[in-house]
Amino acid sequence: MAEKTIMLSDGRAPPPAIPARLDAPTGLLADALGRPLHDLRISVTDRCNFRCVYCMPKEVFDKDYAYLPHASLLSFEEITRVASLFVAHGVEKLRLTGGEPLLRKNLERLVGMLSALRTPGGKALDITLTTNGSLLAKKAQSLKDAGLNRVTVSLDALDDATFKRMNDVDFAVADVLAGIDAAHAAGLGPIKVNMVVKAGMNDQEIVPMARHFKGSPYILRFIEYMDVGASNGWNLAEVIPSAEVARRISAEMPLLPLQANYNGETAARWRYADGGGEIGLISSVTQAFCKDCSRARLSTEGKLFTCLFATRGHDLRALLRDGRSDAEISAAIGALWQVRADRYSETRTMNTSGKERPEKRVEMSYIGG
Repeated sequence: MAEKTIMLSDGRAPPPAIPARLDAPTGLLADALGRPLHDLRISVTDRCNFRCVYCMPKEVFDKDYAYLPHASLLSFEEITRVASLFVAHGVEKLRLTGGEPLLRKNLERLVGMLSALRTPGGKALDITLTTNGSLLAKKAQSLKDAGLNRVTVSLDALDDATFKRMNDVDFAVADVLAGIDAAHAAGLGPIKVNMVVKAGMNDQEIVPMARHFKGSPYILRFIEYMDVGASNGWNLAEVIPSAEVARRISAEMPLLPLQANYNGETAARWRYADGGGEIGLISSVTQAFCKDCSRARLSTEGKLFTCLFATRGHDLRALLRDGRSDAEISAAIGALWQVRADRYSETRTMNTSGKERPEKRVEMSYIGG
């Protein structure tokens, strides 16, 4: 079988231009729509040990799939250097993603390096990680010891047969739950549990998942099935709107709305009327939240993406390995963010049926969620 690679419209794009004037970062960087830069999501690997149908379907990411060679990946030192430049521009939260980030060897060392960074005002950063939970029971304590604050764990069903159809590698629910409990015991909290809901595959698990996590220390969040990349065969008909998720849960366990924790929070918060905790609803298809998006994404090979649905990245690795100074790279980052005008989810909702979409968008497994 021929090798398959992630399709990006720009291939290895030229590095971003360095402005003639190297303005020092002020920590108050805003894009063309007035959105600040507060969050950086860092993909540390394009590999994953799951083959989830909505992210890395087995028919595309098979045994012959060509992953990035290790030399192409940013080193921990390079990641930390880029992160420090983003922090100077106002980033206060770093999220490590993948693929499956816990597959990156010695990830604890990177966590320790990032945890030593401080904002211009001297504050420690909020360092989080998103994982499928498969290795979390083994890694939770060492990650906490290294400086990780929180984890978000993906779990798409409680029923083993359904979950195994979703992850497509015969991984059991009990092992993910053990990882969640280990993370809680290590103090990595509050822990969020993400369920991607796909109609006809796992939507029957909405209420059982809510019932299981109600009254627990964990915050369950339901995510609308998104059209990230081009490999998952996305169809609007397979999206269960968040309003329907809330209706199903509230019919058995009444819900009341909650205020957002902060401006730009992706999940709409709801609490159980009887005090049994809260859930979150991430409505990136039916109720786009582009207007408050403050997130930049750094791919595992050093491309900066200003939107989850981007077709083009900006090659920061080239600047790093070409000997450019911090001032030059910082100015390039600032210039890119200042012209950012991405709002894909809003324009998809306004202008399309959900079936017409560009086919060369970056894959979620490459950029992280």
